[in-house]
Amino acid sequence: MNQLFTRFSSVMSFAAGQPLAFILAVVVVIVWSVTGPLFSYSETWQLIINTGTTIVTFLMVFLIQNGQNRDSAAMQAKLDELVRAVRSAREEFIGIEHLAEKEITKIRDELEKQVGARVDKQRTADETVDQLLRRQ
Repeated sequence: MNQLFTRFSSVMSFAAGQPLAFILAVVVVIVWSVTGPLFSYSETWQLIINTGTTIVTFLMVFLIQNGQNRDSAAMQAKLDELVRAVRSAREEFIGIEHLAEKEITKIRDELEKQVGARVDKQRTADETVDQLLRRQ
């Protein structure tokens, strides 16, 4: 069941991200809009688009979340492998994604202190971007 949902989720997420899916959605909205006068802009006419978009949105939330969960887990496994493979890296960092947000923030703040990061993070970020652009 899990394998089937993963495959289905991947196919549907890929299909939903294609230009044709967007064009189809626009066509549906245009057809719905054009039919408004035919149905005197009735409540049923409005209910059709409201119900349709709600159902599609509800189902897409699960597909998108499934894809994000898989992508995140794959990225974490890759990062863990890099930490494991680099001799000077601290293996204690493997698995920290399972810690609470407060604990992760504490670790990140300590790491920033160790590398001398300034309190003014935006200025530090701007300087970093400038340094990276100068390397090209």
